[in-house]
Amino acid sequence: MGIGKWIAGALGWAMGGPIGALLGVGIASLIENSSNSENSDGRSYDQRNSFLISMLVLSSAVMKADGKVMKSELEYVKNFVRNNFGDNAVSQALKILKELLQKDVNIEQVSAQIAANMTISQRLQLLHYLCGIARVDAIPSRAELDVLERIASALRIPASDSSSVFAMFGTTVEDAYTVLEIDSNATDEQVKKAYRKMAMKHHPDKVANLGEDVKKAAEEKFRQVQEAYEKIKKERGIN
Repeated sequence: MGIGKWIAGALGWAMGGPIGALLGVGIASLIENSSNSENSDGRSYDQRNSFLISMLVLSSAVMKADGKVMKSELEYVKNFVRNNFGDNAVSQALKILKELLQKDVNIEQVSAQIAANMTISQRLQLLHYLCGIARVDAIPSRAELDVLERIASALRIPASDSSSVFAMFGTTVEDAYTVLEIDSNATDEQVKKAYRKMAMKHHPDKVANLGEDVKKAAEEKFRQVQEAYEKIKKERGIN
């Protein structure tokens, strides 16, 4: 996907409110305008583009949380964009992100706008991506965790769901139980039921309306749910 097609067409709800104010004329000029705001299937780009811009806005907040922007964090964003949207999208994304890093993001206001316009599945996908930035150096700082918790709360994501997403980046069996939103005292049948519930909640099809690129990114989160289940099964000796 080329740079002109990564964010093309109308931005929809992100053009207004706190996010629209952050974009301003400078950032808006980096986003290619197009009279064609529909994809080849006739679906509007508006929701997808608003998701992408929201992703970059909150990325800047997480990256600045501990007072410094790390090269590894920029590399994470670059690789995420490249892997999911193509090489030519990287330049545009970094230009927009660079502008956003110079601005003060009101996390609560921006997240409230997102919560009012995105489904819970879309918000969970956004939170998962943001956790990846904080975890890029293995151990996130307290400041980064505080910002992620503020974002999750303002996005109106239930505490059990946000804890599950945070635990997806852990490595222990205890983390695996948290991913499935159960404790270690659960029966084998409860474990299986919890996995089916979480697999449905995080299935990539839940964000399919945002386009194939975002759906592709959701596959990583779905894989982590599967890995958590496999880890518990191995620990318990479940076939």
